[in-house]
Amino acid sequence: QVQLVESGGGLVQAGGSLRLSCAASGPTFSSYAMAWFRQAPGKEREFVATISWNLGTTYYADSVKGRFTISRDNAKNTGFLQMNSLKPEDTAVYYCVAGRGGTVVGQYAYWGQGTQVTVSS
Repeated sequence: QVQLVESGGGLVQAGGSLRLSCAASGPTFSSYAMAWFRQAPGKEREFVATISWNLGTTYYADSVKGRFTISRDNAKNTGFLQMNSLKPEDTAVYYCVAGRGGTVVGQYAYWGQGTQVTVSS
């Protein structure tokens, strides 16, 4: 079992930066791929970025490529999402997830409660 708790969300102006953190509990976190999804009001949950269990592979949604960076520290059971050059359309609840990898919601068995990111124009 893996439990995930996100932090670091908040209100930021367009062009600004935020760093989301994901604290994981459970001995098996390092064996799972980790990812971030987001959900804006009235929209479906969408993939943002993923990183493999061994840090060897990262993959990003086109909408965030070049602006967001996903990383993880398996020794500290922690994941991160560095978000730069934020845009109002990045406003959403961001979820940290762990599972077998990929870009589909169903590929991740473990979900955090989410953290709100609001980008003002």
